[in-house]
Amino acid sequence: MLSSEQCRAARALLNWTQEDLAVRAGVSRSTVRGFERGEHELQRASAAMIRMTLEQAGVILIEADEQGAGARLQSPHRPDQSDAR
Repeated sequence: MLSSEQCRAARALLNWTQEDLAVRAGVSRSTVRGFERGEHELQRASAAMIRMTLEQAGVILIEADEQGAGARLQSPHRPDQSDAR
């Protein structure tokens, strides 16, 4: 699942407009806008395209638990850093 809050948060992390997301995901801006406003749910195909687009851009979508759902950016792995902690 992708919530409207996750979608807005993910766009903010990427500094993308609704138009940016729509173009990259191959959906209409009105689809993104209406979903983020809570006016409608996404069609399965649109949800899959938006989720895939956000994840390919580096967003990790965190499934809901008792603290809620979330979104964060992947940390780029830098080979010069040790994996031992």
